[in-house]
Amino acid sequence: MTDLSPAAQAVMDAYWQAPLSNKASVAAALRAAADQVVPEELLKGSDPDAWLRDEIRQQLLAIADELEGQ
Repeated sequence: MTDLSPAAQAVMDAYWQAPLSNKASVAAALRAAADQVVPEELLKGSDPDAWLRDEIRQQLLAIADELEGQ
């Protein structure tokens, strides 16, 4: 098996460690991907790019929330 990048490995780990449910596993993987691609930025200030990244992160996390709620 090919070694994965740390980001890809984090997503796979989250998928396999989620409860035994396809939706929960997908939601966990999506959350991990969001953490890897658009990590939370606590201090955005007046940086419009930081606000855009936060909006993308929130949209990804909303999809994960929806999957977990089903």
